Amino acid sequence: MRLHFYLTKNTETVPFNYQDFLIGVFHKWMGWNKIHDEISLYSLSWLQGGKGVKDGFDFPKGARWFISFWDEELGKQLIMSAMKNTDVCCGMCVKEIQMQENPQFSSKERFIASSPIFIRKYDENRKATHLTFNNKEADHYLTETLKKKLKSANLDYDVKVSFDRLYFKPKTKLVKINGIENKANFCPVIIEGNPEAVRFAWNVGVGHSTGCGFGAIC
Repeated sequence: MRLHFYLTKNTETVPFNYQDFLIGVFHKWMGWNKIHDEISLYSLSWLQGGKGVKDGFDFPKGARWFISFWDEELGKQLIMSAMKNTDVCCGMCVKEIQMQENPQFSSKERFIASSPIFIRKYDENRKATHLTFNNKEADHYLTETLKKKLKSANLDYDVKVSFDRLYFKPKTKLVKINGIENKANFCPVIIEGNPEAVRFAWNVGVGHSTGCGFGAIC
C-alpha cells in the first residue's frame, strides 16, 4: 500500500539535504519496531512540489510525499501515529493522508525514480563502491537486492530489474545521509517478471537503503 502525505507550506527554508528530517519523522511515527531491520520492506519518496531558493527549497503551496509498505498493517499503524503528531520539518505539518491500494501490473513495467536509486557493492575487504546507471554490474545488483527482499518476505517470484538505458537524461546525485555521502541515480527502471513481484517492488522500492529515502518508484 502507498500513503500519500500532503503537507502544509514551510515556514523555514528546507535545506538541500533534508532527507534526514524525513527519515527521522518516519522512525518517530513508527516507534521502535522490527521494521528497522537491515532489510527494509518499505520505501520513502522525496518531497515534491518545491522550488529552489538560495539555501535550499521553498514549498509555497505545501509538499507532497509518499511512503509505501509491503505490510499494510504497518501502513495503518503509521497513519494513526502521523495524525497524532503531524509535525514533519521546517514548519511543515501533515494536513491530509490518502491511501492508495496496490495497482494491477503486467509482467513488464517501467517506473520513474521518486527518490534516487542507490546501489552498493562490497569488495573482499568490505570496501564499498557506489554503482551508477552506466556500470555494467548495476542491473545485477538491482535484481539481486530485490530477490533478497522477496525472500525475506517469504515470496518466490522470478524477477529482473534494469535501468532504462534508452532514457535520454539520466543523472547521478551525491546525497548526504547521517553525514555520509552516497552516489545515487535518477534514472527510470524496467522491472520484468511475475506481476506480483512487480507489485512488491512498487512498494518496497529498488536498490539499497530504501528505508533511508532511496529507490522509491512510481
